[in-house]
Amino acid sequence: MVLLNRTAANNLWPNEDPVGRIALVNGKDARVIGVVSDVRESSLESRPGWQMYLSSSQNSPDGAELAVRTKLPPDVLASSVMSTLRELNPGQPATEFRTIQQIVDHAVSPRRFFVWLVSLFAALGLVLASLGIYGVISYSVSRQTQEIGIRMALGATANRVQSSVISRTLRLALVGIAIGTVASFMVAKAIASVLFATDPSDPPTFATTILMLSRIAVLAGYIPARRASHVDPMTALRVN
Repeated sequence: MVLLNRTAANNLWPNEDPVGRIALVNGKDARVIGVVSDVRESSLESRPGWQMYLSSSQNSPDGAELAVRTKLPPDVLASSVMSTLRELNPGQPATEFRTIQQIVDHAVSPRRFFVWLVSLFAALGLVLASLGIYGVISYSVSRQTQEIGIRMALGATANRVQSSVISRTLRLALVGIAIGTVASFMVAKAIASVLFATDPSDPPTFATTILMLSRIAVLAGYIPARRASHVDPMTALRVN
């Protein structure tokens, strides 16, 4: 008797029920009694290959692991499990107890560190972009002090001045976002290997990023816009 994983069953008997079929295992016939889901044994990034599961009486394993479902802490459970194992096998050597979460954390730790590093650089890039937008708009506003003073002297309200500055900020940001989006689509395939269950050109991801960058641009332009709206027309007109 043998259990097959989904990949092996689909390749051996596509579009058919494999249960009850005969598979050749180590030169002997074995009846397929069930199909289980695929398991990524070698690494999380690699695709699952053909796998089969045999009982220990059919094929003695080189090593074995005991899985225990419990609500007790591992340290509390370890002593009772080891005493039971030694009753069954006095020569049972000491072993390591790890929770499933610890095993998963160890398996994904390199990828998690890489994602953390990329996220850090992305956050730094976002901060630098925000400072750049703020600096450009602030410099532009300072150069237009007289123009803003004249507009306010002619009746322009503070809200209209703010809207004008923020609109200009958003237009500049949207041009940069458009260029960055096109470039991102072009290089998206290069990061496909570090993504899991996500398409490199995933529309919701791009839409969320564009929306976030637009909000950052508005926020970065708000401070210069607010400062511009408080310009005293008389003071502005005296500036050389």
